[in-house]
Amino acid sequence: MSTSAHVRGVTIAKPDSGQENLVSDSRSNESTATVVVAISVNLAIAAAKAVVAAITGSAAMTAEAIHSFVDTANEGILLFGIRRSRREPNEQHPFGYGRELYFWTLLVAVLIFGVGGGVTILEGVDRLVHPHDLEDALWTYVVLGVAFALESYSFVVSYRAVMRDSHGRSVLATIHASKDPTTFTVLVEDSAALVGLTIAFVGTVLGHVLQNRYIDGIASIAIGLVLASVSIFLASESRALLVGESAEPKTIDAIRSLVTQDDAVVGVERAIAMQLAPHTIVLFLDVHFHDDLSLEAVIAAIQRIEATMRKHHADVATIFIEPTLPASRGSGELPTATARRSIAAFE
Repeated sequence: MSTSAHVRGVTIAKPDSGQENLVSDSRSNESTATVVVAISVNLAIAAAKAVVAAITGSAAMTAEAIHSFVDTANEGILLFGIRRSRREPNEQHPFGYGRELYFWTLLVAVLIFGVGGGVTILEGVDRLVHPHDLEDALWTYVVLGVAFALESYSFVVSYRAVMRDSHGRSVLATIHASKDPTTFTVLVEDSAALVGLTIAFVGTVLGHVLQNRYIDGIASIAIGLVLASVSIFLASESRALLVGESAEPKTIDAIRSLVTQDDAVVGVERAIAMQLAPHTIVLFLDVHFHDDLSLEAVIAAIQRIEATMRKHHADVATIFIEPTLPASRGSGELPTATARRSIAAFE
């Protein structure tokens, strides 16, 4: 993206320095790696669960197989969303496609609810209505143990990715503040998977110890309810991002501090930082400059502010600055001739 400084209706654009792209690509690659790890783990687990479910007829294991297949498909969708969001800006989408990632994350939440939670609950209800005889649970325990180990590895990878930007906050607070849905979606899915595996294990043990055929179906329904709860949580977080959120307050405060450090600036009257994508911010600033500055000095100050912003906040892709000019110049638009000369001087 190009960075722009807006002066009283005149937009002055400069080419990217490349720093933003390097930082954004690095973070996007980290998100991609987290999703790829989750896909690999879940695909292997899903296949193993499906085989054991077919052998034992366990509803809880069937529910877990459905869960893992849905997770694999969802992470494939996230990977697709990451690739779509990396497309270059064009005339129709001048700020790029970064927000499209939020759409695909919302779709994942819907699929978890409908396919994962819904089908799993129906499977459990069916087993309560038509209970199956208990089968040898040895392979169930083996697969659950291996699945728990693999899911734990995926969980650790996603947890580290999410908490890298925690700044001392709790996990839930970090997820709520995060602007990258790919990493926290994988983390939430892995958490649900570990809870589901625990429920399946407890259900299998109790079913065999108590010789109760209905516990298996109850375990399946419980897993479905976990998935439904997770989907509602993810849908809420994704909706907020898709509608549009401000950048984090600490980011806005840091931006204000940087701008006011410039000798030409009296203060920042308004700062709006809109999060367009996980690592893309559009910034609108109303800056009060010293009244004794010439127009050329104001434009030079804007150029310095832009350079400083680029250095310290690579996520800021586009900057619009509305200066408060000396009262003696009036409140109207800048004269056209002056504006042209200013642009020429800036370029």
